[in-house]
Amino acid sequence: MSSSVARLGALAACASPGPRSVSRRASSATPRSTAGRRLGAVATRATTVPRGAARPFRGVSSAAHAGSPSRGPSTRPRASDAAAADASGGVPDDAALAAADAADASDDESSPKKSAFFVGVLWFFAHQLIGVGNDVIMKYTGTTLGVWQVVFLRFFFATLTMLPVMLASGVSSFKTDRIPLHVTRSVLLAAGIALYCNGLTVAPIAVVTTLNFTIPLFTLVMARVFLRETVDATRWIGTLVGFAGVMVVMQPGGAAFDPRWLTVLLSASAFASLDVLNKVFVGKESFWAMIFYTALFTTLIAAVPAARSWVAVSGAQLGLLAVLGAGANLLLYFLLKSFSLVDASALAPFRYTELMWSAAVGWLFFAEVPAITTLLGAAVIIPSTLYVVWAENQKSKEK
Repeated sequence: MSSSVARLGALAACASPGPRSVSRRASSATPRSTAGRRLGAVATRATTVPRGAARPFRGVSSAAHAGSPSRGPSTRPRASDAAAADASGGVPDDAALAAADAADASDDESSPKKSAFFVGVLWFFAHQLIGVGNDVIMKYTGTTLGVWQVVFLRFFFATLTMLPVMLASGVSSFKTDRIPLHVTRSVLLAAGIALYCNGLTVAPIAVVTTLNFTIPLFTLVMARVFLRETVDATRWIGTLVGFAGVMVVMQPGGAAFDPRWLTVLLSASAFASLDVLNKVFVGKESFWAMIFYTALFTTLIAAVPAARSWVAVSGAQLGLLAVLGAGANLLLYFLLKSFSLVDASALAPFRYTELMWSAAVGWLFFAEVPAITTLLGAAVIIPSTLYVVWAENQKSKEK
């Protein structure tokens, strides 16, 4: 779900910064002998080659190169060797050989990068699918259980599933000196999830997903108001265009307008408030402590309103809510796996494929068909938020 990206990205932002680790494939190619190549080139220059005759390349017929420990007599020529030979009139000189080696090195490095990007995007898609699955569970259970009861059980099971991780990390992972920060975050998170869950019970999943794409727009506005950040005219225009797309989806004044859909926008503003709070406290608390204590205090906060409207929970519902709690932590794992391979800014355009997953599961499980206005609004909101994210990245680079 869209809120998952913002919420989990917010949690990641609060973590103490650590080194990025991008796994690279170890090269299995046999190391080339520079001395052998140069001897081969010298031997070739000593041989008179008639114009138009086949010219020897390294590793083909050069006796000196054939004796190199890094290449046997059966080694086939590289394409870069042939290009170097053609560029130098048939006999590759040192400059041509260096250029050929540089080209090969570039090819060797680009392949692992492409592979890491592809795997990172797959992890991000898995994160989206888990998020959409969580939306289905919340929408289904929220029709028979109270919203606060769903929120309480979700974070109760999320806290339980985090305990093994905390214990495995050692007792020191429980240490924290920022309880007020955790409580404040938990209040915002509890409110955001409750509003989001309520929105799922009154609006189609595709509408909820589309309206939550506005989180970056709310973040920009709140950063200007509360953090006094400078916002240039072009980003204000992008923000206003994005909210115009919201009007297309909501259709205020129209026959299809449902004021209850405003709860989705309120949830987006709550998640944006989390982002703004994270900008203030970034790097001041360990990552696992942020995750655990936020889930724990959200459980405690939701317990009071949940108890007031508690209804009996069936075994099937309890099982689904346990999956929902574990899924919240699984979302985090998949998101971090994708961020470990690909920059968050490079993944930003892919977050909007979530609308496709949401529309599919809405149709499959709840017979919801996205309205034309929802698609038109998404066509306005998505480019505007992409622009705002891009502008923010450019601003960060300039600093």
